[in-house]
Amino acid sequence: MAPAIWVLMGASGFAGLGYQIIWTQQATLWLGHESAAVLAVVAAFFGGLALGAGALGARIERSAHPARWYAACEAVIAAWALLLVAGMPGFTQAMGALTGAQPSAAWQWIVAFAGCSLLLLPATVAMGATLPAMAGLLQQRAASPLPARAGASLSIAGLYALNTLGAVLGVLVIAFWGVPALGLVRSTLLCAGLNLGCALLALIVLPQGTTSPVPAAAPAAAVAAQPARGRITALLAGTGLLGIAYEVTVVRVLSQVAEDTVYTFALLLAVYLVGTAGGAAALARWQARQSGHALAAPEAADATLSRRLLMLLALACLLGGASLWHADRLRAAAATALAGWIGADAGLLPALGAEAAMALAAFALPTVVMGALFSHLATRAAASGLGLGRALAVNTLGAALAPVLVGVVLLPAVGAKVTLLLLVVAYALLALLVEAPAAPRLAPGRPAWGAGIWVPVAAAGVLAAATPPLRFVSVPDGGRLADYQEGLLAAVSITEDPQGVRRLHINNHQQEGSSHSLLADGRQALLPLLLHPAPRKVLFLGLGTGLTASAAVQDRSLTVEAVELLPEVVAAATLFQADWADPASAGRLQATVADARRHVRSTATRYDVIVADNVHPARSGTGSLYTVEHFQAVQARLAPDGLFCQWLPLHQMDRATLASIVAAFRQVWPQGHAVLATHSLDTPTLGLVGQAGDGRGFSLRQVQARLEASRGLPLPPADFGLQDAWSVLGSVVAGPSALARLAGTAVPNTDDRPVVTYRAPRATYAPEAAPRDRLLAVLGTLDVQPGELLRPAEAGNEPRLAAYRAARDQFLAAGRGVRPVPDARQMLAQVGEPLLAALRTSPDFRPAYDPLLAMARALAADDPVEAQAWLQRLAAVQPARADAALALRQLAAIKPPAD
Repeated sequence: MAPAIWVLMGASGFAGLGYQIIWTQQATLWLGHESAAVLAVVAAFFGGLALGAGALGARIERSAHPARWYAACEAVIAAWALLLVAGMPGFTQAMGALTGAQPSAAWQWIVAFAGCSLLLLPATVAMGATLPAMAGLLQQRAASPLPARAGASLSIAGLYALNTLGAVLGVLVIAFWGVPALGLVRSTLLCAGLNLGCALLALIVLPQGTTSPVPAAAPAAAVAAQPARGRITALLAGTGLLGIAYEVTVVRVLSQVAEDTVYTFALLLAVYLVGTAGGAAALARWQARQSGHALAAPEAADATLSRRLLMLLALACLLGGASLWHADRLRAAAATALAGWIGADAGLLPALGAEAAMALAAFALPTVVMGALFSHLATRAAASGLGLGRALAVNTLGAALAPVLVGVVLLPAVGAKVTLLLLVVAYALLALLVEAPAAPRLAPGRPAWGAGIWVPVAAAGVLAAATPPLRFVSVPDGGRLADYQEGLLAAVSITEDPQGVRRLHINNHQQEGSSHSLLADGRQALLPLLLHPAPRKVLFLGLGTGLTASAAVQDRSLTVEAVELLPEVVAAATLFQADWADPASAGRLQATVADARRHVRSTATRYDVIVADNVHPARSGTGSLYTVEHFQAVQARLAPDGLFCQWLPLHQMDRATLASIVAAFRQVWPQGHAVLATHSLDTPTLGLVGQAGDGRGFSLRQVQARLEASRGLPLPPADFGLQDAWSVLGSVVAGPSALARLAGTAVPNTDDRPVVTYRAPRATYAPEAAPRDRLLAVLGTLDVQPGELLRPAEAGNEPRLAAYRAARDQFLAAGRGVRPVPDARQMLAQVGEPLLAALRTSPDFRPAYDPLLAMARALAADDPVEAQAWLQRLAAVQPARADAALALRQLAAIKPPAD
């Protein structure tokens, strides 16, 4: 029977953690990624497990047919999972509508927690009862030659270890293969198949109630065990809370060092579970060796082991936590070593291995002791008559409270360092709950073991006094940390370099913009606004530094709204207020703290223009902003002549990720276009533009009229390089047919098949090409066919626009190998002829004309003759412009007379 139990426990654990990954992703699609949503999924999962273990555990353990109970629980899990496949879309739509676009905090938390609980309750309750059912089955084997107590000890620790090892496999297989290859629905079917297989195997292989049910404890024994039960219950609840609290704290700290992708969290969870399973397995083996030895005072031995494990766990958390101060150096050293061992071209393996190394340093020792401690306490609970089911229930309830206590209260209030050290102290103090032996004592009324709790407490005090805060912020040399906020979901920091340039970061590694990126950020607002004939209401999905939205609110005729997930980012944006901005403009921006995806689905407002920020596709949760379903929701929020622009950071994604996003976009806007935000080669940003209706194209006259109407702004479009309609429509790099080629046969990114979430990290861990090479490779495949851009009445202007696009491509290609130098003569030697060639292709292409003119003027101070030659060539190429001729006249006026 043992091999069958191994299979059942492993497969059940595999499916359970597989469901957690799947359901968490599905639930956040309608809940959003706000703190209420994240905590609701965790609380619903842990709460259901606790309810199942507490309500059903004792009854199952006393049953004469625990195998049938086990099979029934597995069947219920499978059946509910299959029902969710069919009912999840309708349920989530109803819950989203019930939440509303701008709910109060209380209402959002109520709907999130109640909705998740209802959604997952039948399955999670059944999951919580499976381990007690198997323990009840093995408890019937107490008639074996082993003493009943020793047999039960071995069973509980061994079952927990097997179940947790299966969970490790579930995390890794579902995260690294299941969801990317199969999608969420088919991964659910895989897990449901495992549950059904477990149910059938249990009915076929396991004994079906061949022995009498386990009798309840005698009343006298129950009364005698009552004090021990109370202490064990408190210990189980406390260790459950502190164990998950430690996990939450470590994950928050490491998210500032790791890449914060779906693989990061899968690895962290896997390492946590491996350690827990290893600890339980080690305890099971130790108990098996001890089972043949008579114990004179087993209760005292159990109490001694409980105390030792608690003290060891406090020290292990202290050592594991201490590694966090060196996490960045450990990651760099591990990545270098793995790249040298595996090979520099090993792709993402060295990077993932480095993240696993950080996780091992922080989790290995603590989780091994956690696994052993829980197994030991659960064994004591069973021996005291409390029962494994109730032990699981109180432990899981404690775990359910941890994300709220740590994520909502401690981390924002006192930071990661103090939180970590408080957890160490709390573990040490838990030892006081363990009943003390009668002897020996250091002094009357004082147990000898009590002095030991001060070792980790004192060590924690030393760390508190001697170590800096547990935060990682890359401050430029000579710069400073201007602001730092530890929020519910992330740490938000602002750094300032010696030149006064401020940069906004989320969890240290995700740059959200800088005070130096006004040109690029402003164009990301102005290009969509200028392409619309008459916008009035604008929505920005993502705020960042606020510079993009600031460029829009300068126009008093516009009503501008922005949705931002992190309140700390909204607060930080005020520190990036542009000097040129109208002081009253900040009050015209309506900023809403909410998940952009949930907001779009819930609001009833229609917008003329919706602009989606270029969020990093590899970061946790952002892949859902590039799905077919999200694009459909955005389309439903557009006014009849509305326009949507999705900006994409080409420097942060590979070709395959781009193709999947374009394929998803084209399912909603098959007549869409693509525009290039700037001519930057290092941070290229591509915009996918979709129009409501038939996507009939754009009008030069309307764009020019919009430019004329914007000339009175504090910083008009011309200051962003958008002087005329040619510069606006010349930014278009692809029409519908080119986007179709770009998408090719790529799998569209969908809610069920989130390929971007799992593909994009590859470009983060192991970039396939430099950003400028990636941009030029993409542009080489794009074009605009006749009739795709302009309306039929203006088709005669297409050759001129085609020339502008050709000049732009020449300009970008010429810049690929340019090395900027301060000397104007050297720069002209590098770029002078290519820029002139671009101007010969299109005299309208100002990005080539303006730098040539500036360099020629700069050269005049050192070599007026050569400067005059460049100005003459520039004036000949573009005679319509007066700038070069004026510069020539100015140069002649200051030129010294000939001898």
